[in-house]
Amino acid sequence: MRGRLTPLAALAIAAAVAGCSSASASGAHSGGSTGGAARPDAAPATPPLSMVSSVATTGATWATVPMGATAGPNEFWQLFTRPAGRASWQLKTPPGIATNGALVLAGAGATLTAGIRPSIDLTFSPITSTADGGQSWTTSSPQTGLADHPDALAAGPGGQLIADGENGQVSVLASGGASWSGLTSAQALSTVRGCGLTSVSAVAYTPGGQPLVAGTCRTAGAAGVLVRSGSGWQLAGVPRPASLKGQPVQVLRLTRTSAGDVALFQAGTSLFAGWSGDGRHWSVSRPLGTGGASVASVSYAFKNQVGVELTGGRAQTVSGPGGAWTALPTLPTVAAGHSVALALPAGGGTEALAADAGSMTVYQLTGARWVKTQTIKVPIQYGSSSGS
Repeated sequence: MRGRLTPLAALAIAAAVAGCSSASASGAHSGGSTGGAARPDAAPATPPLSMVSSVATTGATWATVPMGATAGPNEFWQLFTRPAGRASWQLKTPPGIATNGALVLAGAGATLTAGIRPSIDLTFSPITSTADGGQSWTTSSPQTGLADHPDALAAGPGGQLIADGENGQVSVLASGGASWSGLTSAQALSTVRGCGLTSVSAVAYTPGGQPLVAGTCRTAGAAGVLVRSGSGWQLAGVPRPASLKGQPVQVLRLTRTSAGDVALFQAGTSLFAGWSGDGRHWSVSRPLGTGGASVASVSYAFKNQVGVELTGGRAQTVSGPGGAWTALPTLPTVAAGHSVALALPAGGGTEALAADAGSMTVYQLTGARWVKTQTIKVPIQYGSSSGS
């Protein structure tokens, strides 16, 4: 059984297993889950979303992708940032931490917080944050082990953190706090009236600081966004496009941006995005039929825009409530097993970061074409995360 580590002990272990690099995922698609307690009454398994993601803070746009090998201990997750007002990206992977298990990103104001999933010898999740664009990082108390989804960590308006653990527990850390404390669990949320949550796919905060947990409801047709009210949890009011009524709904992503909370929902083979200013009342986009394609990854802009990458290199964006989706040209191709991160910089425009073994190529959408604008060489120290 995994025990709770003190911050000092956790940091010591993190340093021991960090190696010389900022690391890899043991699973090429989802970040390499190390396993954990089963969710109660779990719905049939669906392919996990890639941990590849892009988010925005008030000062920068951030993207994380795996590089190096396509799987195993030599697949290294890296973090890139494009500061507001600048046209180029920079490599800013947090130093001194083994990121083999993938990076989980949480933006709040000017601060980006990154959690690292367990992998190889790392049995917990280090937490680190930067408020100056990655020039310096501050370490927080580690979490026992973040779950295998890109919204397993979120930051609140007061600097507090919420995390979904791979053990089925949702925990919180006060701003500057020394240790995490339990908030709820997947088992407890399975009894929420009108939902009966069967799985957790995201955690977040409202702009006012109320915790949110999202996932899939047992109740037919319910969109599983739960907001904490007083000492209990309530199902939020998420409307569905008329054409999708009666279909089961999954919450694929949920995050907080400068404009509020943004979510991506799936109903059957269609998607729709949702926006909320208080976590309880939501407005949604028009539906998007996927044609049977799966969602590969999701990206967020500084305000309302959402970008979705589908399997097969297709991508779509939507800008706000009531909006229709806009198809993008087929994304740049990469070698088998490597990834493309769709990015929506704060200054406008759309970019794609295409990862190869040791280089990141940035493409900008210009008219109907992706135009190469930058190449970043990334030093990959193969063998530094051998698990020894």
